[in-house]
Amino acid sequence: MATGVMSLNPLVDTRDTRFVLFEVLGVDKLTQYPLFADFDKDTFEDVLNLAETIAVEQVYPANMDGDKIGVKYEPDTKKVILPECYKPALQAMYDAGFIGLVNDPEIGGMGMPQAIGQCCTEFFTAGSVAFSMYPALTIGALNLVRNFGTQEMKDLYIPKMITGQWTGTMCLTEPDAGSDVGNLKTKAIKQADGTYKIIGQKIFISGGDYDMPENIIHPVLARIEGDPPGTKGISIFIVPKYRVKADGSLEFNDVVCSGIEHKMGIKASATCSLSFGDTGDCIGWLLGKERQGMKIMFQMMNEARLYVGLQGLAVSSAAYMHAITYARNRVQGVHVSQMLNPDAPKVSIIQHPDVKRMLLWMKSYVEGMRLLTYYVGYQEDLAHALDGEAKKEAQAMIEILIPITKAGNTDNAWKITSEAIQVYGGYGFCSDYPVEQFARDSKILSIYEGTNGIQSMDLAMRKILMNPEQYNYNVFKKRVQETISRAKGIVDDKYVDIVQKGLEKVDVVVNYLKDQMAAGKFLHIFASATPLQQAMSMFVLAWMHLWMLSMTQPKMKELVGNKKGDDLNALLADNSEAAYYNGKVLSSQFYLGAEFKKFFGMVDYIIDGEAAVVKASEHIFTGAPLE
Repeated sequence: MATGVMSLNPLVDTRDTRFVLFEVLGVDKLTQYPLFADFDKDTFEDVLNLAETIAVEQVYPANMDGDKIGVKYEPDTKKVILPECYKPALQAMYDAGFIGLVNDPEIGGMGMPQAIGQCCTEFFTAGSVAFSMYPALTIGALNLVRNFGTQEMKDLYIPKMITGQWTGTMCLTEPDAGSDVGNLKTKAIKQADGTYKIIGQKIFISGGDYDMPENIIHPVLARIEGDPPGTKGISIFIVPKYRVKADGSLEFNDVVCSGIEHKMGIKASATCSLSFGDTGDCIGWLLGKERQGMKIMFQMMNEARLYVGLQGLAVSSAAYMHAITYARNRVQGVHVSQMLNPDAPKVSIIQHPDVKRMLLWMKSYVEGMRLLTYYVGYQEDLAHALDGEAKKEAQAMIEILIPITKAGNTDNAWKITSEAIQVYGGYGFCSDYPVEQFARDSKILSIYEGTNGIQSMDLAMRKILMNPEQYNYNVFKKRVQETISRAKGIVDDKYVDIVQKGLEKVDVVVNYLKDQMAAGKFLHIFASATPLQQAMSMFVLAWMHLWMLSMTQPKMKELVGNKKGDDLNALLADNSEAAYYNGKVLSSQFYLGAEFKKFFGMVDYIIDGEAAVVKASEHIFTGAPLE
């Protein structure tokens, strides 16, 4: 039997994905609902195994080459060239039906649970963050057409998008309208036949143009001539790169790629600048109703934000798994217990206490993030399968956890990939080894689809303080308290008590911010938004770990008994299940007993009312004068 919990998958701990899906969440029990009644656990396993195989055998091998080659832009032809190594992997994913994995069978999808989709996407994204951008944007654009398009649009676009023959994007950002979307300049001019002429530029468009798909479908935010300024005057249009003529052939729709970005990471993802209507011949079709563009686009944004949180999990998992492999195989120094013995043999660095600490730190975050991310997907499944108050509660959990998942996972990804480099030492800083790419690829995750500062403001204001009667927050508190109650008598008291104290602290800080809002101290609230999000992210992971610990601690005792020292090590070396549960218990205990204690200082900073940020003038910051 393999030593400990070593995995054949270099990207994701497959055993842990099954623990989260089937032991903690019980995703296989979703088959009791009519929506998922056609499936069983064996079917779920088959799909997961296929996703893992494609990710490990086709996506991951293309990752480093794709990074080195990058996408290429040909100024003369205005074409974007995708690295050839990506194309077979993308086609394998498309041919297996993963674009439509969680979509309705009535439009050609499989109708699988979102939680299963989260796991499959973790495999693909751990294989390559840049690779995963292409199908992700297509899925988002497809869902907009499905939910808001006319029947003609659905018939035209969905069959080709769900197979990957046509792909999709999200076109929001402009040079002077990034986070301030309401400042966009792209305009739509209504035509007599009900279509619109689209004129404008968009930037930072992932998958905006490349040489693999037959057509690219762009959802584009624009302002109809005469409509009011700001976000209330924005509409959304479907603008294909090629429009379909009456005979079914394609003709160019005056959508041109004017360049690509040269980025720190995700270099094989085509991040394009697009020009619409340079020759006055770009036609768009209104999606939904006029002036509902932001409302409609926010559906795609919420999906994308959860997906970006999943990207943070996936790249963290890949970095952590690589760090384990390196630490097992890198022989350096002697065991600390033999440090005075000149004849002591050299040992692998995974035996050194500080390296074990780094690995356990990464492990605790990755495992907490995995349960959180899959849990949000599972709440989406329940929101679709249930009715009444149960459905409303599931939706409330989705609302409050999306900004936490997006911001928390992606902030952590930057730290985890950095720690993986540290485990490798000097080699980690070299491009011959993969972990430096993981770090470069991870940095964008805290920036796109709404910076983490925006996620923090969304959490503080829309999801908590301005939510009617704080319904989202109250449901959240109830769920956490249920976990605490279940853990009593199963988990050691000190781990239960610290989460209980954490929940009480969260309540104190939320009430403090409510009082500040009542007093009109909005500067103070916005200055505290990111510290609140960071504290909430730490607390949510504590909740996840207490939940897992209530399940893993009894299982570990069953498998390990009272074995200690050499007897325990011999058991763990021979029994992978005992090693797995022992590792899970230690991971959760480390997080709750060591890492989570930082949370209390973060909360104290907010409720102590430190106002240096509010008092700070722009003039106190040293810098070059404006030109």
